Amino acid sequence: MFDLHPLIILGIAVATVIGMIIVLRINAFVALITAAIVVSLLAPGEWSDKINRVAVEFGVTAGKIGIVIAMAAIIGKCLIDSGAADRVVRMFMNLLGEKRAPVSLMSSGFVLSIPVFFDTVFYLLLPLARSMHRKTGRNYLLLILAMGAGGSITHSLVPPTPGPLYIASELKVDIGMMMMMGLAVAIPTAVLIMFFIKWLTTRIDIPMRPIEGSAPEPEPLPEDRLPGLFVSLLPIILPVILISANTIFTAMAKSEDAGQGVILAAKVTAVAGNANLAMLISAAIALTVLYRQRKPTRTQLAQIVESSLMSGGVIILITAAGGAFGAMLKEAQIGPAIQNLFVGENATHIAGLKLLFMGFAVACLLKFAQGSSTVSMLTTSAMMASLILNPDGTHMPIGFHPVYLAAVIGFGAQCGNWMNDSGFWIFAKMGGLTEVETLKTWTVTVSLIGVIGLFVTVLFATVLPLV
Repeated sequence: MFDLHPLIILGIAVATVIGMIIVLRINAFVALITAAIVVSLLAPGEWSDKINRVAVEFGVTAGKIGIVIAMAAIIGKCLIDSGAADRVVRMFMNLLGEKRAPVSLMSSGFVLSIPVFFDTVFYLLLPLARSMHRKTGRNYLLLILAMGAGGSITHSLVPPTPGPLYIASELKVDIGMMMMMGLAVAIPTAVLIMFFIKWLTTRIDIPMRPIEGSAPEPEPLPEDRLPGLFVSLLPIILPVILISANTIFTAMAKSEDAGQGVILAAKVTAVAGNANLAMLISAAIALTVLYRQRKPTRTQLAQIVESSLMSGGVIILITAAGGAFGAMLKEAQIGPAIQNLFVGENATHIAGLKLLFMGFAVACLLKFAQGSSTVSMLTTSAMMASLILNPDGTHMPIGFHPVYLAAVIGFGAQCGNWMNDSGFWIFAKMGGLTEVETLKTWTVTVSLIGVIGLFVTVLFATVLPLV
């Protein structure tokens, strides 16, 4: 049997997913798993393994995100029911005023996504956005788009998030330089995208809907029945602190002059800073706060946890199916096919600003093809490294610092966010949007983030080449 070209398989995959979800209105989980099986059957490999590898990759993705999503769903529910989310919202309102609610949410997402995965940040901040909408009456879509955009930008640009951390390593860019210049291009991009979000949300009206599978949300509590600010913030900031500590001490422990205290701290934070345990601890704290504020019976508390897990379970299924779909696209060799479109099999050195546009375009296509921003960043950076590094690991002269190439790869990996990406489904299902609404709003927003970021980076590379 002859092998289909990878790009033909990609076209069939895209048609399958879009056709089943938008045209036939089939559940996203069923559509993604079906598409994954179709791609696996068309991709190279032993016939006896083609179905089994879909199930294996489904389990791999579920293993990576299942506990975090389940715990985050519980935390989110408890933040709302206990009044903790309202307490945090009122703190932001006092600091920035009601008119700046979208800015406060974007800033929160921007900062929190530096050490924490975007999916986790979205889960943690969503209750705040919903509470802000109930309290202020501000456009709900504006709030969640601002929150998501802030998190998406730094997730792809600023270490210690794994994607940009790997890009820096692959392109031989100092991590400190990656952090500084990542923030330098991210901040103006965030400011510009906020203007677009405000314009977009004046033309699209999407109301706040109940989260799928969740019980109705209670009315906000009066001021005297809200928990304190510290305990309200603790379930949100504790995972950030623990996960960041793990990242910092692990990096310090790898140094040749690391002391015994640092090595011991790295061992402790490797356990406590594991995302799964950190979220479990935070969920326990959130449940404790809920119990102290509302005094539910054991039966009522069990029902709260169960309703949270029901909504989280839907997201886990869809996200894991998307992971399996993306993995099967990798089996079909989509990445190498896209690489050959741009540089061919025997690429030579490419210099100048066209290198930035090429890095962006490759990352964008890979993101669209297989769904994961991190995988897109890993693949593209490995490919681009072969074009800018000498055999001894030094950089070829390209007219600007390679940190700018790292930045455009991160921006390109945000474009083409559609139904094979877990972030798409988290925004859609947890935000209460339909698939079509998500394509019109979230997909357009993050893709524009990438395009704006590209031109901001090109401007920096021209004005401040750092060479």
